[in-house]
Amino acid sequence: MLLKSEFFVGDVLKIAPELLGKVLVKRDGATDIRMVINEVEAYDGESDKACHASRGRTPRTEVMYGPAGHWYVYLVYGMHYMLNIVTGEIGYPSAVLIRGTFEVSGPGRLSKALGVDMSFNSKESSGTTGLWIEDGYNISSSCKVEATERVGVDYADEWAKKPYRFLLKDHLVS
Repeated sequence: MLLKSEFFVGDVLKIAPELLGKVLVKRDGATDIRMVINEVEAYDGESDKACHASRGRTPRTEVMYGPAGHWYVYLVYGMHYMLNIVTGEIGYPSAVLIRGTFEVSGPGRLSKALGVDMSFNSKESSGTTGLWIEDGYNISSSCKVEATERVGVDYADEWAKKPYRFLLKDHLVS
């Protein structure tokens, strides 16, 4: 079942770990590619120095201030697209970076495997846009969810050390 935009309204630090075990789906012609999310990172507003919105509202970050359940896609190092889902209330910039799935590790590799590019930026997560998240697996009580520091944000001072990266180790149940 497709996650509606209401799922993404709320605190990014609550929503990010709830995405673990959900299924990222990309429509590729007549085929749907499905991958189970096992790694995410939360970015929480203008005070979060690792968040793109820490420098305020810009054309690049405008989508983060918009409605929850829309994609925020950007290019890093001129070659890797990063796929994020906007969370929270309109006007508050927060998003969750989809860092990996059980099938593909790493946010750049994941976007490449799915064919995600800037054409998805600011689009709604839905069947009509061809990229969405479905309710997937429940996390069993014996499953280990680990919260760690985010990756590659050393420039963010104390914000680099916050445990805003969530990893799902194993034990999914349907």
